[in-house]
Amino acid sequence: MRIPLSALAELAGTEVGCSAWHTISQEQVEAFAAATGDRQWIHLDAERAAAGPFGGTIAHGYLTLSLTPLVLDEAVQLDEVAAVINYGIDRLRFPAPVPVGARVRGIVELVRAEEIAGGIQAVWKLTYEIEGAPKPACVAELVFRYIAA
Repeated sequence: MRIPLSALAELAGTEVGCSAWHTISQEQVEAFAAATGDRQWIHLDAERAAAGPFGGTIAHGYLTLSLTPLVLDEAVQLDEVAAVINYGIDRLRFPAPVPVGARVRGIVELVRAEEIAGGIQAVWKLTYEIEGAPKPACVAELVFRYIAA
């Protein structure tokens, strides 16, 4: 969905879109582990993880969350924006693990948007679904500041 920044607040409280499905690969998990130093066996050791609580390796929760730029870009494009600033997270939960090989997508809802000096501050609720799973992988309320063009 394409939205002019000046009209963003009108969509508060609505679902604005969803991303495509994205497969989480073991290579992606290993690259994330290398980048963050989070090398727990539940993410990297396939043999040990197969006998563990999840029946195989799982993605890091923060790996799922790190898909936010991709998910937001696929779900909504804002016009009239000169810069985007990741301002923080209001709420964050990881209700279910993402097995390696699973597909996830993000459902994007605009919680609120308010004027700030030079632009708009928006709070997006992202719900990361796991294909075929009853619980989401991640539910987050993320705060972004959009500087007007």
